[in-house]
Amino acid sequence: MNWLFSPPSLDDLIRLLKAWRFWVLGALAGALLGAALFYVVPPPYRARATVNVDFNLEEAWPTETDRQQFYYLERETRKLVEIAWSDEVMQAVADASGMNISTLRGEVLSLSQPAEAGWHFYADDRDPGRAESLASTWARAFAEQAQADMAAQVGLNSFVRVDAAQVDDLPVYRRVSMGTYLLSGSVGFLVLSALLVLFVKPRTA
Repeated sequence: MNWLFSPPSLDDLIRLLKAWRFWVLGALAGALLGAALFYVVPPPYRARATVNVDFNLEEAWPTETDRQQFYYLERETRKLVEIAWSDEVMQAVADASGMNISTLRGEVLSLSQPAEAGWHFYADDRDPGRAESLASTWARAFAEQAQADMAAQVGLNSFVRVDAAQVDDLPVYRRVSMGTYLLSGSVGFLVLSALLVLFVKPRTA
């Protein structure tokens, strides 16, 4: 078993290079397998809705220090994230979709990295129309709840502006592209083929 853990010798590398046709064919076979897997068991669709968030930093803190502005942005962002995943917003999506809240939070919905400007609300589903409906409902419910909280002066700073920017005719695409399947299959079989060449000793006459 010592040969298994020893570094490759020059003969091993030469044998690997000589077997280039084998591991190239392995890479091609892996890409074909990845394509077949994409069509046989395709990944779910993903829809993306966009809500524009403007913190109006210049108006909220016109003469304050950068540190105070930073904490303002962090605090208001955290509040908005909490609203996005709040029971009220999730219940609105659950009522419209017929799905339970735990499934929506854990498996279906995802939020892009929050910052100023566009917030992206993603929804995954095997049906593209259902994915679009989920993302649209979530983005609308979030914007409405945030606006209601600001109007009632509950929690959010009054300078924050939240507007649904793209909630109709949403872009819908596979959550994982075919290119990723092709690359993963190709690289996986390429490595496997190379390992077979290195570790399976040829028979000697």
